[in-house]
Amino acid sequence: MVYYNNSVIEMKELFANFYDIVMNFIASLGIYAPIVGSLLIILESILPMLPLFVFITMNFIAFGKFLGFIISWLCTIIGCSISYFLVRKLGYNYVKRRIPNESIIKKSLTYVQKLSLTKITVILAVPFTPAFMVNIAAGLANMEYKKFLIAITISKIFLVYFWGVVGTGLIESMRNPRSLITVIIMMVVAYIASLIINKLFKLD
Repeated sequence: MVYYNNSVIEMKELFANFYDIVMNFIASLGIYAPIVGSLLIILESILPMLPLFVFITMNFIAFGKFLGFIISWLCTIIGCSISYFLVRKLGYNYVKRRIPNESIIKKSLTYVQKLSLTKITVILAVPFTPAFMVNIAAGLANMEYKKFLIAITISKIFLVYFWGVVGTGLIESMRNPRSLITVIIMMVVAYIASLIINKLFKLD
């Protein structure tokens, strides 16, 4: 029992120290933290390998949950719009060079052309679904920008809120490990939802 208690105390101290490191790093950026976070959110819409939830979390911490949400939401809309117009301007051949598997591109184009506004919105709103491919296909398929804008405006409300809560929850779990349970539950539910959406809309 003594060994168990000591292990728990050491684990809490480890989480607390890591929490301080993360918070000190964000604080060290000063006024540049939200600027960097916002620019990276926009860039993530073009380069999806970047960790979106990290940048959203930075904004939530730097600005607070309300303003951090608004800024992150607007930045995702701007980023998706830039990605959409870049793809429309650069065209099929440029995207083909970046994504060698041409069958994936053609399949995405055919699928997106048949999607309703509701389906596009749902796909883009659920975490872990291939939203980036929808962005690319929307641009290549010359989807009406008004339709695309409505879809991302609505869907990103839920996406940004989800990653903001998860991100701040993970940071908080470093200080209070119990909050990690809430984060894990949210991630599991979101993952299951994405699997359902993938199967329902045949995104695989």
